[in-house]
Amino acid sequence: MRDDTADTEPAVGRSALETAIARDLRALTAISEQIGHVFAQSNDLRPNDFRALMHVATADAEGSPVSAGQLSKLMGVSAPAVTYLVERMIESGHLERVPDPADRRRVHLSYTDQGMSVAAGFFGPLSAHTRAAMAALPDADLTAAHRVLVAVTAALREFYTELPASAHAAE
Repeated sequence: MRDDTADTEPAVGRSALETAIARDLRALTAISEQIGHVFAQSNDLRPNDFRALMHVATADAEGSPVSAGQLSKLMGVSAPAVTYLVERMIESGHLERVPDPADRRRVHLSYTDQGMSVAAGFFGPLSAHTRAAMAALPDADLTAAHRVLVAVTAALREFYTELPASAHAAE
């Protein structure tokens, strides 16, 4: 088991601190992927099904629901592949199609109540662990951490848009 006490000490210099944050984010991404894999396996989902659920949840949380066409682009898979995936997720009770209130011709993907219940059942204990891990941290630290995560997410999204279109275009 790794000794994390060194990670709580302040890094020397800006460059070292930025490197430590990048390392921490890679570790966060890696363990998140492992947990997602277990969720997918325990709910008879394929890896792309879980990726799709994460994109739908993220879009909902950001107040910009995603359509199947947008999901195809986000995941870098063909429209027919996303259609097949969405149909499976609807049949399994995880997702539903919801008409856009501003334009009824447009349809967004959304979690069903059953899908939310399944996710909450699995990830609820993670939420409890996360809250317990942050309980002793002052609000100022959490505010700063949030700013860092927002900035890094924006940088990652910007980098993604700069990648050659062939690297992320639907096949």
